[in-house]
Amino acid sequence: MAPTSSKIGRGLAKGLGIKLEHAGTAKGDKVTRGESVFSVSSADTYVEEEPTVAEWFAELAPSRKDVFRYFKNLFPFLHWITRYNAIWLSGDLVAGITVGAVVVPQGMAYARLAEVPVEFGLYSSFMGVLIYWFFATSKDITIGPVAVMSTIVGNIVLRSQETLPDVEGYVIASALAVVSGGIVLALGLARLGWLVEFISLTAISAFMTGSAISIAAGQVPALMGFSSLVNNRQSPYLVIIQSFKHLPDTKMDAAIGLTALTMLYLIRITCSQMAKRNPHQKKSWFFISTLRTAFVILLYTMISWLANRNRRSNPLFRMVGRVPRGFQHAQVPQVTSSTVGAFASELPATVIVLLIEHISISKSFGRINNYTIDPSQELVAIGVTNLLGPFLGGYPATGSFSRTAIKSKAGVRTPFAGVITAIVVLLAIYALPAVFFYIPNAGLSGVIIHAVGDLITPPNTVYHFWRISPLEVPIFFAGVFVTVFTNIENGIYTTITISAALLLYRVFKARGRFLGRVKVHSVIGDHLLDKDNDEPKADKDARPAKPQAGGKEDSIVSTREVFLPIDHHDGSNPQIELNAPYPGIFIYRFSEGYNYPNANHYLDYMTNVILKHTRRTNPHSYGKLGDRPWNDPGPRRGKQLEIDTHLPTLKAIILDFSSVNNVDITSVQHMIDVRNQLDRYASPETVEWHFACINNRWTKRALAAAGFGLPNPEFTAGEATQRWKPIFSVAEIGGSDSAAHAAEYEEDRENLRRHRSGVAPQYTDADDIEAGHGNDLKGVEDEHDSLDKALSRTKAYGKGESTKIAVIHGLNRPLFHIDLTSAVQSAIANVEAREKFVPVVEVVDAPDPATP
Repeated sequence: MAPTSSKIGRGLAKGLGIKLEHAGTAKGDKVTRGESVFSVSSADTYVEEEPTVAEWFAELAPSRKDVFRYFKNLFPFLHWITRYNAIWLSGDLVAGITVGAVVVPQGMAYARLAEVPVEFGLYSSFMGVLIYWFFATSKDITIGPVAVMSTIVGNIVLRSQETLPDVEGYVIASALAVVSGGIVLALGLARLGWLVEFISLTAISAFMTGSAISIAAGQVPALMGFSSLVNNRQSPYLVIIQSFKHLPDTKMDAAIGLTALTMLYLIRITCSQMAKRNPHQKKSWFFISTLRTAFVILLYTMISWLANRNRRSNPLFRMVGRVPRGFQHAQVPQVTSSTVGAFASELPATVIVLLIEHISISKSFGRINNYTIDPSQELVAIGVTNLLGPFLGGYPATGSFSRTAIKSKAGVRTPFAGVITAIVVLLAIYALPAVFFYIPNAGLSGVIIHAVGDLITPPNTVYHFWRISPLEVPIFFAGVFVTVFTNIENGIYTTITISAALLLYRVFKARGRFLGRVKVHSVIGDHLLDKDNDEPKADKDARPAKPQAGGKEDSIVSTREVFLPIDHHDGSNPQIELNAPYPGIFIYRFSEGYNYPNANHYLDYMTNVILKHTRRTNPHSYGKLGDRPWNDPGPRRGKQLEIDTHLPTLKAIILDFSSVNNVDITSVQHMIDVRNQLDRYASPETVEWHFACINNRWTKRALAAAGFGLPNPEFTAGEATQRWKPIFSVAEIGGSDSAAHAAEYEEDRENLRRHRSGVAPQYTDADDIEAGHGNDLKGVEDEHDSLDKALSRTKAYGKGESTKIAVIHGLNRPLFHIDLTSAVQSAIANVEAREKFVPVVEVVDAPDPATP
């Protein structure tokens, strides 16, 4: 008896006029049992149940275990901290101290890009490395101030101060960190890290290259000593032009900046060459190269002290000046509506930079060091870092490429290395402010230019882009040019927009391929993979098949049929002639997904090709001239209708859904419209639609609801025609291919070994073996061969009547097939069955009734 809820639902449906029967349900004699498919007494029938909305919600609803796992994964350090050991600590100490020596001068240099005092770079560095390790899924990445993010922050600070002149720059920077960090944290908690995948590698490379050029160009005036004469926040090309104009105004700062920049490159090149010449000292040269930034800053700080210690009020070149000791700017961030409104339009660019720099770097080093990051959890780490950092004076921070590379090469073992780096930065904040006073600004500019130089995509990489996807190279150059001639934010939007447009174009203009059938042979060396390839074919056909060991078939199939695009656009040899599976049967494969953007393009192409290569089943279906549609007016007056009798009539269409994961209402409706169009074209017959390789239950449900999956009820019903017998694919669920058989087989092998005495035994009676008796034994040379031969002769392992088989797909959808081969077999069998019982109408050259 139906439940009350079902009765109520059916009553409401009847009242609203909703037909609960599926459109694809066949009328008349339904296929409900296996006897119409195959006649094996031991076969199991199977009817595939359609998915329900309740199932879909049940799959989405988290269980208690899922909720617990979600909160536990928010703190990944809980998975490994209890196993922390001395070896890991030694690696983390070395890496943490090394990165600390780099992050201190870099943090101060990048703070100048952000238009905030240099100590704020140290605050951001400290909070980034201290907080990140709690939420990290990457052991290599280092969060802190970076050149690109600092530049964007600097631009936002300057623009915001135009409307808020009384607000300090660091207040705006802290508010920006809180708001952007909150947005990123929300994305991470919602597990939306997959959104980053929409940003292509081309867009990231263009963004990094254009930003590096922009930053380097903006630091040249400070490097040469005429920064007060050039606005380095203009478009990069204008900064470059102004820098050339003011070269005569170069000051003593150039001596510091140029020599510092040259020394940085010399040390790196020398260490790289020495590491190649002395591979056994590679680690030592790496650490020397890594510490070059700290060494150069300390060297020029000492030079600056010697030159300016007696003239602090009028130094020979610009210096950093007074740096307060400790966290003098620690306070609650001032996030007001006016402050947020001043930089609200810049938030998208800020969030994008936070995401793409960090995620791209962490993924890259994860692949290099053989571990996988969780993008959503990384967003949580960035969000929390930027939310808490401003309480000590930090500004927006994200993953650093240069420091991450150093940390990885230094042998970091766990994210805990960030704590070691935080201790180094903390010592610098409290112990070195007096030293920081004499750091030359030109030296910091040299450090910045040297650091961003590694972000420029080398020409060889661009060439590889061209080899892989020529269409994406113009996107790369467009992003670089827009950044150089406008600003970094516009470059980001340009590359992402064009990449998305290219993706949409490929989706909208996706075109399927018609497939043809060809028989292929496997070749090894210089001969076919056929043991009896020299034997005449007639003898092979007459010779009975050889029994295989254990009743199994030969595992190597030398001849098989494959389906290739007829136009050979897949690169297959155009000399190979592909055959249609059957006159009037077409195989069409979707190249990508099948949804509303590309449905019309797919089916228009398919229909045009089919109409071009077939003829109308009844060419005289239009009784009068006025019955013809305007777009098919027929022959001119006085002329007969031309009928190409060499073309077949349309019989069936086979759609390969191997690349289709889901469908929607629009795409299915397009398919219904095309089905109706082709049915009119094939009238009085109907076109049979077969589907192969459907890999989603919801796709099957959608197609079935639209009437696909079952044959035309008019053909399967009726007493005058023979019962329609669909072709199904079946598989063994027992017998020689079953897991139970495998276990029994191994058990019997072991029993035979235990009964072995003297020479390797062999049973003489297969029935005794099956019964478990092994007293009558004979010797053979090889124990394994004797066991295999003995077991292969038993009835238990043969493919006899006891073998149990079952259909793979449901009997209720006979036109949904497991692969193209079964789809083609079914389509051909059904067409031939119809031709047997449908009268054949011969086409003769008769006058067109529509012609007067």
